[in-house]
Amino acid sequence: MKACIIKTALSYLETPYKFNARSNQTDVFDCSSFTQFVYHQCGILLPRNSRQQFQMGTYQSIQNLEACDLLFFTTKKRKQKHGIDRIGHVAIYLGNGKMIHTYPKGKKVKISLLNQNWLNTFIGAKRVF
Repeated sequence: MKACIIKTALSYLETPYKFNARSNQTDVFDCSSFTQFVYHQCGILLPRNSRQQFQMGTYQSIQNLEACDLLFFTTKKRKQKHGIDRIGHVAIYLGNGKMIHTYPKGKKVKISLLNQNWLNTFIGAKRVF
């Protein structure tokens, strides 16, 4: 399962970002359509948006992360909100302090370090299988 998720996610590196991209398309993604599509290709059904995806699976501490855990973050627009409404971004943990995601700042699917900038906006992690 993990190999499927990682292989599928990596196969879409450089795919352009588009806010509110439709489900089940591969020419553009937003963060949650990307995670939804990748996991679906490997037999795991996820809801469409990051807040709904956060309601799936089991919580994982940052110290207990494994490859393919979903990582959830807040954004500038959402950081003043409460509860799951704070969530505005989701990524797939690859292991070794790296994640794959798509985000407006990079405008494409890319690998990023789970560095202090990201940890400052980290909300939580979930394991969905």
